[in-house]
Amino acid sequence: PSVLDSFALLSGQLNTLNKVLKHEKTPLLRNQVIIPLVLSPDRDEEIMRQTEGRVPVFSHEVVPDHLRTKPDPEVEEQEKQLITDAARISPDVAQKQIQSLNKMCSNLLEKISKEERESESGGLRQNKQTFNPADTNALVAAVAFGKGLSNRRPPGSGASVQSGQPGAGAIIAGTSGMQQVPMSGAPAQQQPMLAGVQMTQAGQPGKQ
Repeated sequence: PSVLDSFALLSGQLNTLNKVLKHEKTPLLRNQVIIPLVLSPDRDEEIMRQTEGRVPVFSHEVVPDHLRTKPDPEVEEQEKQLITDAARISPDVAQKQIQSLNKMCSNLLEKISKEERESESGGLRQNKQTFNPADTNALVAAVAFGKGLSNRRPPGSGASVQSGQPGAGAIIAGTSGMQQVPMSGAPAQQQPMLAGVQMTQAGQPGKQ
């Protein structure tokens, strides 16, 4: 019922409009010329509302296009050529061309959708975090400032150790009880430096 009522309303309005146009006192519209009275480069909200946002301004650049009643001559020639070419093609050939075009379009759409899926998955892989910022910050703070490190020393790290034989190795001060034993008979003054800690010489107390 609502559709029929709307159709009846539109039909009545069209009949009234036709009567007005066919009246003898109504001038022929084909003899009338529409000319713009006001041209402005500023944004016009009323035109925006009437054109549903398609025409923001009514300036000298858009007036020739929007008030045009016929296409450009070049466009008319191209349209006529297309109509002539279409009339020469048989229905079977046209159907084959339509099928081939649809196939090409479907293949292209599949490729585009595949590329989009791959780009989205690649973006997700790139954005996936491969480390823990909290662990990284804790490690940097421990190395740079000693934050979180224990002040307790291992037993025996500060005690002096006497070597029983000349040239024998001694316990490195500050390490966790690990021993570095060089070859016997090597001179004491040529003992190496390990990690910035000098090895204790034979017969001398250990130094940190």
